[in-house]
Amino acid sequence: MQIITKNIFCKEEELTLTNQRVFYWKRKETLVLSDLHIGKSAHFRKHGIPIPDNVLKKDLNRLKQLIIYFNPKTVIVVGDLFHAEFNSDIETFKIWILEFKNINFELIIGNHDRLSADLYMDLNIKIYRPNKIEDNLCFVHDNIKIDENYFTVSGHTHPGVLIKGKAKQKIKLPCFQVTNNQLILPAFSLFTGLNTSNCPENCINYAFTDAAIFIL
Repeated sequence: MQIITKNIFCKEEELTLTNQRVFYWKRKETLVLSDLHIGKSAHFRKHGIPIPDNVLKKDLNRLKQLIIYFNPKTVIVVGDLFHAEFNSDIETFKIWILEFKNINFELIIGNHDRLSADLYMDLNIKIYRPNKIEDNLCFVHDNIKIDENYFTVSGHTHPGVLIKGKAKQKIKLPCFQVTNNQLILPAFSLFTGLNTSNCPENCINYAFTDAAIFIL
């Protein structure tokens, strides 16, 4: 897995965007991502839709490689760590997270995070509702209203861009959406759609492929 990075400054904080759908906050030794949707593939299989059972394993392997690369003390998931009811995917995640007992996992509760508080405690994940404020940054799953006192980091919308080429060629790419006051994270899970129609005003899109990051 190739990791490409791009440093940006937000409210005087340096954030390292990556082509792997996360950013790293070096000063706080914190890795930040959103919308992992653990349980989504098992939920679809339960209802008769033939989704491969290795979808989650690929996502978790990517996250493991990013943890090894950045060596964070904390991992923040900005909502929708989980997707649906308790199922076999969550059992897979339970085993995976045991590899990282020295890391603090934190979750800002999203609209899909409906599991019991006991499960989060069992997984040793600290939860926040509706947001977490740390220094200049406010982490919230669905950013409804900007607080100009903070730089807001959110997820939820699964942002993407549509790039049109010659001969009616088109390609959709995931992206970070960045304005003066906010950053909207791409969905971390590869098993998500891309929303190319919801872009904030005065937004810079940092779109990416496996091999590059583009500023649009």
